[in-house]
This record gives sequence, C-alpha cells and structure tokens, in this order.
Amino acid sequence: MARYTGPVCRLCRREGKKLFLKGDRCFSPKCAIERRAFPPGQHGTSRRWSRKESDYATQLREKQRARRAYGILERQFRRYFAEADRRTGLTGANLLIILESRLDNVVFRMGLADSRAQARQLTNHGHISLNGRKTNIASALVRPGDIVAITERAGGLTYFKDRAERIEQHTAPEWLTVDSQKMVAKVLDLPTREQIDTDVDEQLIVEYYSR
Repeated sequence: MARYTGPVCRLCRREGKKLFLKGDRCFSPKCAIERRAFPPGQHGTSRRWSRKESDYATQLREKQRARRAYGILERQFRRYFAEADRRTGLTGANLLIILESRLDNVVFRMGLADSRAQARQLTNHGHISLNGRKTNIASALVRPGDIVAITERAGGLTYFKDRAERIEQHTAPEWLTVDSQKMVAKVLDLPTREQIDTDVDEQLIVEYYSR
C-alpha cells in the first residue's frame, strides 16, 4: 500500500500546526514548527502565503490536517467519511470517532507508541493482539468491550520491557482503561467528540466533501 515516506516535519509545516507525528520531538525545541513556522519550499516565506485563503482552501487544509494527523491516504479517508455520513448523528463527529477507533490509534492512546506511525508499525509487525488474537491490521476498528494487548512473544522484547514505566506515566483517554504492567487495554466505550483532543474543525471537512 502506498504511503508517504518523506520527512513528516514538512507535513506539520505545510499545515501550519503541530500534527504530533514525531513523538517526543514535537514537544522539544527541535520541533520544526518551533524553528521554521512557515511552509516548506523556496516560496515558503513569500508574501503569497499571507494572503487570505478561499473557503475551499480552508476546507481542504482542514481535511489534509486530519488525514495526515491519523496517517491515512485519501481513498480510505473518503471511505471513512462515507461511513460517518451513513451513521446517525453529526457526520463530522462520527468521522473523528471512526478515526479514533482504529487499532493503531488505540495502541497510540495506550502509550505503547510515541506516534500513530510507530503504533502502526508495531501492529504491522504482529506485536499487537485484539481480543486474544494476533492481528497485523492497523485499520481494524475496535468496539466497546474489545481487549487490546501485546502478544505473548512481544512481551519478551526489550522495547516493551522498557515501555512499562512510560505507559504508567501516560494518561489514557477516558474511554480506555489501561493496565500498564500487563500492557492491556479495554475499550470501555466509543469516544465522544468531547473526549477527542485532535485539533481539527470537523465541520470544515464536512463542507469540503459536501461541495
């Protein structure tokens, strides 16, 4: 499957805000937004970037921010929007709930990884189990009552042995309960919009796809 493999800090600079794609680096002075708060490329500091954006450009940028924050390609993101539109309730809130329900995001929210990209890698490499069965499908959607954990084999890896302390200090969202010692999480319920801290204006995404 195709995926962006370039420097992810360029994505944050292009979107004009932190997408938290590099884990601890995003909270340090080395963060690209802190050092170069302008779009990448030779025209990044030109006057044209200071012009007022059109409604379409604003909607596009918000869609791109959400897509890049969760590490999802356009076709899959569009499918998620179609699914959100079919569900009852607000389409924008439904979209964010679907994105938060992805297995790689749950692994990230547990504190097993510093970024969603790292969480996706852990899942793809078969280190994560869902309801007791090993899975390598990062896009699997969890449901209330699901159990997410590391596999028995992964428990012997140095990475996870060193991770227990960080998980204990990590604050998981209210819709997850995490056992830091066993590295197991239970999905208590699907998140509500108020419990999702991703800095996205979902209404702009709805307007973009509703043109």
